[in-house]
Amino acid sequence: MYLIGLTGGIASGKSTVARRLYEHGAVHIDADQLARRVVEPGTPGLAAIVERFGAGVLRPDGTLDRGKLGELIFNDDEARAQLNAIVHPAVRELSARLFAKAEEADPDAVVVYDVPLLVEASVDHPFDLIVVTSAPRRTQLKRLVEDRGLDPLQAEARVDAQVANTERLAVADVVIDTDGTLGHTMSQADALWQRIAEERAARRA
Repeated sequence: MYLIGLTGGIASGKSTVARRLYEHGAVHIDADQLARRVVEPGTPGLAAIVERFGAGVLRPDGTLDRGKLGELIFNDDEARAQLNAIVHPAVRELSARLFAKAEEADPDAVVVYDVPLLVEASVDHPFDLIVVTSAPRRTQLKRLVEDRGLDPLQAEARVDAQVANTERLAVADVVIDTDGTLGHTMSQADALWQRIAEERAARRA
């Protein structure tokens, strides 16, 4: 198995690159989806969140009210750290199980782990390659406002709440510049796939 850690700031083109690699045949695992799965009703994760933050973070149907939880932790670093201490280990365990399942199904699988908080959460899976999508702050803000409908202040808060891009670039093996056209981003993803194929062929030789 060949494991890629794909990360980048909000609205930096991660989904576009992940989708392109998936089209080439990669297995795509999305950390955000896993973070939702580990706090579904009946999970130890949700029970721990309720124990720490109270039943007020639940909707009437027993699911997690992310909006209310977000309000509790937004300006409270200690509360955010406590939430992360519940969610991150559970996501790590689930992701490791999914990697093993992918490898069992196909020992030659290329797995793309799309993980926005790779740096912030100190994700330390044994990656063969770390890929960072990169776009200037102005481009991120424009995309959040025009494509996702956020108002400019919301967009700035979202971007500024994340780790500085320099910290992501410091861990990158490959940087994909997504500030240009969609075609330019796709061509870089295609070149990355070709590089991986050549690297794996050389390993087998």
